Amino acid sequence: MELYSRRILTNRIGIGLSMIAMAFGLAALMWILWTLFSKGFAALSWDFFTQDTPAPGSEGGGLRNAIVGSAMIVGLTTLVSTPVGILAGIYLAEYGDTSRFAATTRFVTDIMLSAPSIVVGLFVYALMVATLGGFSGWAGSVALSLIAVPVVVRTTENMLRLVPSTLREAAFAIGAPRWQVSLKVTLRSVRAGVVTGVLLAIARVTGETAPLLFTALNNQFFSTDMAQPMGNLPVVIFQFAMSPYDNWIELAWGGALLIALLVLAINIGARVLFRHKT
Repeated sequence: MELYSRRILTNRIGIGLSMIAMAFGLAALMWILWTLFSKGFAALSWDFFTQDTPAPGSEGGGLRNAIVGSAMIVGLTTLVSTPVGILAGIYLAEYGDTSRFAATTRFVTDIMLSAPSIVVGLFVYALMVATLGGFSGWAGSVALSLIAVPVVVRTTENMLRLVPSTLREAAFAIGAPRWQVSLKVTLRSVRAGVVTGVLLAIARVTGETAPLLFTALNNQFFSTDMAQPMGNLPVVIFQFAMSPYDNWIELAWGGALLIALLVLAINIGARVLFRHKT
């Protein structure tokens, strides 16, 4: 009886500490969101989306060039990292149980997941920027892809390993080849989780600043040439937030709020879309 009472007390203490930790986390999150909305909402206007970044000390302006540049860089990153990451995850989960190559791939993926983003930026800088002689949007997309691919790979592999083996055996029993079982049975059954992994990768790279400082750099003017330096929201926010100009600081808050709203909208939309399709 005494042991039972002690276990109940320990359980209650554990639950209480967990609730306190959760409350602190939610309070910090709500504080961050409140600050972001209160300071960033005032910057959102028609000019914010239709005008380019202003010159130092000038009034008005917007972040059109940075918004378009970020959309192009992140869009290309998504197009590259999604198929590569999903196919690699399928290989590791369905074909790489006893393969040394798969074990090496997992090891490298884990290293890439924990590697600082600035190291990735320096690597791409040495590989592309210093070699080709200039900053570019292509280099920025390569750097962000190296960050996004490991996230998609590990999420896809982990989700596929949750699929019961009986589901695979049933598909094999009716004569389906292994590639069809992988693509049309197991992957389809966990597509919501895989999409969540892709969204996590997009959410991570959307706000990355360090890799773009060494690759895409920035461009004060509107440009869609991926072979040239491109404006992007993370670098503009970094530069404007540290400036002495009130107009720039206000635009930086607006850019930060825009990134937060974009990531929130993508996550909510995906959850609603795949809620009844798992």
